[in-house]
Amino acid sequence: MASYRILVKDVIKQADVLLEIVDARFPDETRNIDVENQISRSKKPFIIVLNKCDLVSKEKLENAKSRLSKFAPTVFVSGKDRFGTTILRHKILEVVEASTIKDRNILVGCLGYPNTGKSSVINGVTGRHRAGTSSISGHTKGVQHVNAGSRIKFIDTPGVIPTDEFDEVMQGLLGVKDATHLKDTIGVALKIIEVMCSQNRAALEAFYKVEIEGQDIYEILELIGRQSNFLKKKAEVDETRTAIRIINDWQKGQFVV
Repeated sequence: MASYRILVKDVIKQADVLLEIVDARFPDETRNIDVENQISRSKKPFIIVLNKCDLVSKEKLENAKSRLSKFAPTVFVSGKDRFGTTILRHKILEVVEASTIKDRNILVGCLGYPNTGKSSVINGVTGRHRAGTSSISGHTKGVQHVNAGSRIKFIDTPGVIPTDEFDEVMQGLLGVKDATHLKDTIGVALKIIEVMCSQNRAALEAFYKVEIEGQDIYEILELIGRQSNFLKKKAEVDETRTAIRIINDWQKGQFVV
């Protein structure tokens, strides 16, 4: 906890502009009010970046942007597809336009929970793969300075916000832990099914080639397992194997919510 606070404080001190990268699928859960308050006290420009917008419906994105814009300028991007990254670049230059920064690069500090896609956003803005990325958290091991051109230099950080604030289900949903590190894979998979059924059931049906008609989430898991031919002896569904597939598919960004 102490090392995280020191790192956050140091990044805020160094940076001219701060970005908080949040997961567009779970914008409220992946904001950190403590960090936002620290940025506010620093009096430095602050932008909220809704990343992974390719995995969220346009209506949900616009609603989230409208709400979060009350706290700070908000843009949505897809680090994966590099959608919105030009807008983010312009927004960075806009918020420091009236500042006294001259004759040097603008330092942009990136903060956020593990696996919200900080490195992917940086690569999208730079237009090339300069910061290492992975679908599972923990890929960025230390602070990196990444030159993005046009006077912008990013401070890329590891997932500097503690993950013990999340229960295991949320860690699975956010990709903080992959299936090999989750104790209750079935519980996480059931939550993914619940989220998809409430927000985009058609996508779940199309991806797994199943028809959902009134089954509960456990029955849907079994349905997916049977359709995937994940069977044990006596034709029983291998629930663990099915759950691992669902978690892997979710964390690889196969579904739009």
